[in-house]
This record gives sequence, C-alpha cells and structure tokens, in this order.
Amino acid sequence: MSKTPSPTASAVDPTLPPEGQEEAQAPACVMSFNASEASGASGLACDVATIAAMGAHCLPVVTAIVMRDTAEAFEHHTLDADTIAEQARLILEDVPITAWKVGFLGSPEGVSAVAEVLSDYPDVPLVAYLPNVSWLDEEQQQSYLDAFRELVLPQTHVLVGNHKTLTDFLLPDWDADRPASPRELAVAAGQHGAAHVLVTGIGLANQFVDNVLANPQGPITGEKFERFEVNFIGAGDTLSASLAALLSVGAEIHSAVGEALSFLDQALDAGFRPGMGNAVPDRFFWALPPEEGDEIEAMPGVPVEAPSLSVEDTTPTRPPRRMH
Repeated sequence: MSKTPSPTASAVDPTLPPEGQEEAQAPACVMSFNASEASGASGLACDVATIAAMGAHCLPVVTAIVMRDTAEAFEHHTLDADTIAEQARLILEDVPITAWKVGFLGSPEGVSAVAEVLSDYPDVPLVAYLPNVSWLDEEQQQSYLDAFRELVLPQTHVLVGNHKTLTDFLLPDWDADRPASPRELAVAAGQHGAAHVLVTGIGLANQFVDNVLANPQGPITGEKFERFEVNFIGAGDTLSASLAALLSVGAEIHSAVGEALSFLDQALDAGFRPGMGNAVPDRFFWALPPEEGDEIEAMPGVPVEAPSLSVEDTTPTRPPRRMH
C-alpha cells in the first residue's frame, strides 16, 4: 500500500509558526484488551491487523498469553491485574480513544481490572467478543464467565459470539427442541445490561450460516454466508475488531455490522493455512495482487489505496488463497 510519507523534521520549514505547519491527522484509536498468542490468528495480533486494515489505530493491552498452535489451545498464563490496568491507564492519559474491543481477559481478576478501566469512559462504545473457552477446566470457565457476565456485559454496546457459545453463556438451561433465536439471546444479554448481540454461525439449510444483529426488541440486520469447507481460527476476533474500528469513526450500528460482516466474509474467502492446523483469515485481502481478469471493487470502510494496482502493472507473486 503506497502512502505519502509524513514530513521529516528537516522537511518542515522552521520559520513557520506551529499553527502553519500542517500535521497529518491521526486515525481513530481503538483500545483492545486481549490475549497474546503466537499463531497470529486471533488475540491481539488479529486485532492490530484488523483495525489497521480498517484504517484505524489499535492500542493493544496484553491480558494473558495463550499457548497454542493453529490447531488448538493448550494453556494460558495470566497477567497480574495491576499490570493490565497500568498498561491501559498510561496510554489513556496520553491518547484519546473512540472505541473499545474486549477479547479474552485471562482470569476473573483480569476481567475485574479491565471492567474498572472501562467504567471510567462510559461514553466510548464497547464491542465485547466472547470466545469459546472450553479449553479451560470447568472451574476456570465458570469463574471467568461469571465475572464477564457481571462486570463486562453491563458496559457492552455489542456482544459478539458464535450462536452455541452465546447460548451456553446466556441461556445455560436452554432445553427447547429448537435453537435459541437471536432475539432470545439479546433479551438474556439485555438483562445483564448489554445493548445488542451479534450472533454468528446460526445454522441454515443448503450449506449456509446466518449472522444476525439483534436487541431485545428483535433482529436489526444480518447477512448469510455460504459455509466454508475449512475451519478457521480468529474469525470472531476479526469480526469484533472490524466492528469496533467502524464504530470508532461514528458509523451507525446497523451499517457498521453490515460492513464488518462483509469484511469478515472476504477475509475468510482469501484465508490461508500457515501451518498444519486451521486456516487464518487474511485481513489484508484487499492489498493482494489481483488475479487476471479480476476487477477491483472498493468496499465501504476499507482503505482503497492498495487495490489501485492493476493487472497490467502487477504480476502476482503468490497463488490465490481461495479457501472454499
């Protein structure tokens, strides 16, 4: 992606007063609380890449270190709650933010530390992603989810999660013959203070899955995806991070969700398998050299400088990454 470089110190006319020296406008800043993990597929690495791809700037706060490969998670190491909070507060005193993204916070103590920071900025929209934490032991899962429900949900603008994960979390006693609807999940989330839920992976017939934004009054918007033939890691973090980036620039929630879902679909379509396990979304799909005969279309919310490359002046250096 080509960008005009910022002026260096030597390029600025010292005779101009400070107000006469134009300064590049900073992008919107999104603070992400999430775990670090070495595959780069999920967690903070995903948030940094996704938010950058959406044109915003990520302020990453490490909450834990997850030991995993591209196939599965094995264990995690938590950070001290004070360390988590101090990372955030030091940068918040320096940089204004316009959205939060919350992912895996490591422990109940980590949840409490993050929730306390969030509570000092009630007007900043929070996108909270609830990953599947089934790799934790039962006691760890229960204490973590209880803390998340009590402390994070009351401050959440949009709760994002897979249909089964959200059902197990919000409606643990659900025993109906049919799956819980997005509205029913939104009602349950609303009882804890969350304004909206974005439910992903709702199974449909004919190899499709539905993704629905809902509030307690009912569904608001959504988009159906064709089911991919491969498994991905990092899809939920990608969706929630892109949504946070869009909300950080003031997008209305229904349009932001539509653009975030479109971004995720294209990132999955261009996904790649870096190892022997699952595939990874390509958050910079729009910067890939085009295939011969392809036409480049700008997508709302995604930078357009990189796709100005054309078939005539670009020779692809790697094979296409179509995963389905």
